[in-house]
Amino acid sequence: MANLKEIKRKIKSVQNTQKTTRAMKLVSTAKLKRAEMAAKQSRVYAVKINEVLSEIAYKINQYKNGAVESRFFDNNQTPRIVDIVFVTADKGLCGGFNVQTIKAVRNLLAEYSEQKITVRLRAVGRKGIAFFNFQGVELLTSYAGVSSSPSYEKAQEIIKAAIDDFIEGKTDKVILIHNGYKNMISQELKIVDVVPVQSPVESQETSSLMELEPEANGEEILDSLLQKYFGYNMYYALIDSLAAEHSARMQAMENATNNAKERVGILTLAYNKARQESITTELIEIISGVESMK
Repeated sequence: MANLKEIKRKIKSVQNTQKTTRAMKLVSTAKLKRAEMAAKQSRVYAVKINEVLSEIAYKINQYKNGAVESRFFDNNQTPRIVDIVFVTADKGLCGGFNVQTIKAVRNLLAEYSEQKITVRLRAVGRKGIAFFNFQGVELLTSYAGVSSSPSYEKAQEIIKAAIDDFIEGKTDKVILIHNGYKNMISQELKIVDVVPVQSPVESQETSSLMELEPEANGEEILDSLLQKYFGYNMYYALIDSLAAEHSARMQAMENATNNAKERVGILTLAYNKARQESITTELIEIISGVESMK
């Protein structure tokens, strides 16, 4: 016969867990609304600046005349050393959110290793840092506490280190990986080649900024645009990842709450069954005692 006190203790424990997961879901829901708004507002600018730089890369590669020579737009080189900047969460309890990013990084590591290409990792987020440290994989740089509270200044600092090495010829390519926000119930893994800037396969011949003639120095404008492009891509990756993290945690806590509710039901049923068996046993003992006294 099952121990009634033990079952009752388990029910109380699961109910306490259920209260915790429900509270965490509410917190994540509230944080998600703010992060989602920030991500949506920033997405428009991020998409537009990427389109502009992609168009510039297309024009440069299409009409090569020596006017602009920059490693930022040289897509014909074979990379020897690649920097991978990846973003994970600082906290756990968000399902497979961090796993998706880590898996993508490991896949790229394996792919480049087969091609005899050296890869350097720059990690953002405690979960990614902890994983690769445990695996004994060397991290060139690591930033903790940034994922949970992104700032444009910190984003510039992170990406600047990678871009400076690219400019100096220490690396040939910089890749940015993060798990981004898709909607309330799903996330989308994003892998972006930051530099060299990728040109589209086909460029639409439409009216664009490329048809304008700037009055100032063209190289200064391009340099300023590139700095915004680098910094904002990193910043958008951070806030997009944060929104996705809250979305994943909200779903994970909802699943945990539902599982706890189901577990309480199973334990309650077991408790009632054990209690019924206990009462039946006591009645049999009483009846047996009365019969023996006759």
